[in-house]
Amino acid sequence: MAAARARVVTRCRHGVHGNDGLFETLPTSQEQATSVACTTQAAPSPPRWPFSVAGNRVICRKGGRFISYLCHRSCRRFTSDRPSPPAGEGGRFVDAGGNHSVNAGKEQTRATVDEVCRVLDGNPWGPEAERLLSEIHGKPNREVIFGVLKRQTDLNLALKYFRWVEKITAEPHSVEAYNSVLMILAATRKYDCLEKLLEEMSILGYGLSNNVCIELVKSFIKSRRLRGAVDSMQMLRKFKFRPAFSAYTTLIGALANARVLWKANRLSEAVELFEEMEQDRKVPCAFAYNTMIMGYGSAGLFSDAYKLLDRLREKGCIPSVVAYNSILTCLGRKGKVDEALNLFEEMKKDAEPNLSTYNIIIDMLCTSGKVEAAFQIQDTMENAGLFPNVLTVNIMVDRLCKSQKLDEAWKIFEGISQKGCTPDSVTYCSLIDGLGRTGKVDEAYRLFERMLDAGHNPNAVVYTSLIRNFFRHDRKEDGHKIFKDMNRRGCLPDLILLNTYMDCAFKAGEVEKGRSIFEDIRAHGFSPDARSYSILIHGLTKAGHAQETYKLFYDMKEQGCVLDTLAYNTVIDGFCKAGKVDKAYQLLEEMKVQGHPPTVVTYGSVIDGLAKIDRLDEAYMLFEEAKSHGTVLNVVVYSNLIDGFGKVGRIDEAYLIMEEMMQKGITPNVYTWNCLIDALVKAEEISEALVCLQSMKEMKCAPNTYTYSILINGLCRVQKYNKAFVFWQEMQKQGLVPSVVTYTTMISGLAKVGNVTEANRLFEKFKASGGIPDSVSFNALIVGMSNANRAMDAYRIFEETRLRGCKLSAKTCIVLLDSLHKAECLEQAAIVGAVLREMAKSQHAARSL
Repeated sequence: MAAARARVVTRCRHGVHGNDGLFETLPTSQEQATSVACTTQAAPSPPRWPFSVAGNRVICRKGGRFISYLCHRSCRRFTSDRPSPPAGEGGRFVDAGGNHSVNAGKEQTRATVDEVCRVLDGNPWGPEAERLLSEIHGKPNREVIFGVLKRQTDLNLALKYFRWVEKITAEPHSVEAYNSVLMILAATRKYDCLEKLLEEMSILGYGLSNNVCIELVKSFIKSRRLRGAVDSMQMLRKFKFRPAFSAYTTLIGALANARVLWKANRLSEAVELFEEMEQDRKVPCAFAYNTMIMGYGSAGLFSDAYKLLDRLREKGCIPSVVAYNSILTCLGRKGKVDEALNLFEEMKKDAEPNLSTYNIIIDMLCTSGKVEAAFQIQDTMENAGLFPNVLTVNIMVDRLCKSQKLDEAWKIFEGISQKGCTPDSVTYCSLIDGLGRTGKVDEAYRLFERMLDAGHNPNAVVYTSLIRNFFRHDRKEDGHKIFKDMNRRGCLPDLILLNTYMDCAFKAGEVEKGRSIFEDIRAHGFSPDARSYSILIHGLTKAGHAQETYKLFYDMKEQGCVLDTLAYNTVIDGFCKAGKVDKAYQLLEEMKVQGHPPTVVTYGSVIDGLAKIDRLDEAYMLFEEAKSHGTVLNVVVYSNLIDGFGKVGRIDEAYLIMEEMMQKGITPNVYTWNCLIDALVKAEEISEALVCLQSMKEMKCAPNTYTYSILINGLCRVQKYNKAFVFWQEMQKQGLVPSVVTYTTMISGLAKVGNVTEANRLFEKFKASGGIPDSVSFNALIVGMSNANRAMDAYRIFEETRLRGCKLSAKTCIVLLDSLHKAECLEQAAIVGAVLREMAKSQHAARSL
């Protein structure tokens, strides 16, 4: 009490002024301490007029005079001689006989609350609503106000009623009313007026209920506003409220469990709250310590976690098995298996390992591939009188399946009944997924049927696994059937399943089906998330619809989707493929601002986009920026730059990039070599291109169809047809199928050098394989056969060319006509001559136009 008085005295000495006097002293008696001391001409009556809050004063207005009241934190009354409320105003009903009827009063209050709520719910706020409320109760009492506010769910409406009552009564609200409004604020997650309400409560000397404090913190956490939660705790301390102990532990837990503690500085905030909460506490809070230990472990700060264990011991508390389990869990996540095993032995000095401890150790050993050690730990557990439960089995089956040790997983699954427990749906799901991932989709489906026979209801997780694995192994029809079976059984999909199904459809080339699934997401009651949009944009971009990226990106923003690294990369790639490289560049910068460092995929997309539109200097600058930021660039990025410089004839720069690439230990792939060889061929540096081909073979990089096509086309272009034919034969020996361009180029080349027999053979083979010759092939073959004195063979090709609607050149017709005359094929020569005349007339008419 003395400390409280000292605080108030200090405040009074600051000089809180009013027009009617100055507060100078503090009453010494307990009764006086609950009132307001005021040096006016006459002690003012209790405030019954409008008031406002300013600093630590309540300023009231009456008859043009302003009087300041100092509000003590210990009481809500303004004066000790406040008159008693008139009958019926204090919340109790007075009957005709003068006896108090508590039940009747409660019924009257309830009826009034019902009427007020009907008005608030059925009318927009305004003069009419205020009139109706005035008719119900001219001056609402404390119980009515509290009852009305407790039933409100609309913060805006509650505040309007709250302020209206304040105006009507000319009195401050009760502490219950303020706490009720704050509960509505927490429920609706609308925090704009939080500081103002807390300030008013502080000035009125009200306390904040523990429930309200806890709900406020939970509200911020649920809305993923950890910064706001921390700020709210600081705000409470600013207004001299003591936050509830549970609010501290709840917030510390949320901060410590955040995944990006060391990046978002959340851990330091958790530490600050922890230290404040633990200040002057003789008995440490085990929950808070365990939470902080988990937080340090999640951030990889194990030395700090161990210090907390020592701190517990210094305070006379033995660290619990929960504390040790927290550190062991984090060590497992960080892959520190040996350190975890050492700690496991040390913990036995303080706490006996429980079943959870053994499960944690078994989990990390299986994950790291140390299966035999996991079985040994299981034996140790059984020797300690602890037997595997279904969680133990599920951990081992799941981790073994993910390590592709299906035989060991299957043995555990089959022997589970001997361990005294039966498999649950999680056990089945892990093994079904493991079988499916390794291509054993039929076995996976049979196990799924066995799961149904065992009475387990399948969930979205197992259906997701089946759909994904059927599609992954080219069984898309079975994947569609699984989805239909899920609907038939009444199992509702979740967003993960729908996203997976959509991704599978796009990867299978079913673009319209992928679009349809995206639209169905809302039909199933979900809102598409960033992953949904990423899959859609990626699928459409791969299908050649990159131009839709722009609209989808802004739809994504309007839906409030928070872009992660994957989403940014997908959208950036879509913009680059659509030719909107400047927009992609802007997103790359936005990505940095939002705390998502660009990855090699991000840089690769933008570098490729810039290179394709010949903005090579900008592409190279971005390439250097990526390296300066420590981004490890891959063969794709280097190859795209080599391709870009090569296409514009900047061969020397392309070579330099290739050299740097190999110096960094990055092996060029077939695409890299093809980019360089293509650039050399286009620059007619055929000899250098052949040297690159030899280097490519020496580095054990096998040429593909495109490699040979580039060389054959280039050699034919410089009329080295015989050398081109050598590569053609080499290509055939390798079992590579020539492209349409390569076929037609080779046919033309062979015909031009007079090897019409081979040219005609290729021509017929090409048609037999479903190829459609172009005008170049037809014209070249006709000329070649004509020059080889095979006039009728040439004429046959001439007729086929006309039937296919391919264009004949005048030069081809002249050569053929001359050959037919020499062979005395006069009838055929007349037809070719007529075609020549028609061509001449058409050209003359075109020139006239």
